[in-house]
Amino acid sequence: MSAITFTPVERELITNKLIAYFESELDHELGRFDAEFLLDFLTRELGPYYYNRGLYDAQAALMKRIDDVKESIYTLEQPTEFKK
Repeated sequence: MSAITFTPVERELITNKLIAYFESELDHELGRFDAEFLLDFLTRELGPYYYNRGLYDAQAALMKRIDDVKESIYTLEQPTEFKK
């Protein structure tokens, strides 16, 4: 698996969210450098958990769609003397 990376625009947005969260919820001023450092840590250490959860959810959604397609195909089947 390749490392999780963000575009500069995404990094800026996430960094701003971290700074705002620390100020509003923790009453702590977080500098930009510290926020970017925290973002790197969270991305490296926690990101894979969220990434994997997204993969599992996508796989489950895909399997449901495949089951729906299989059911739709089964309903189109014409009766014959052949047994499955």
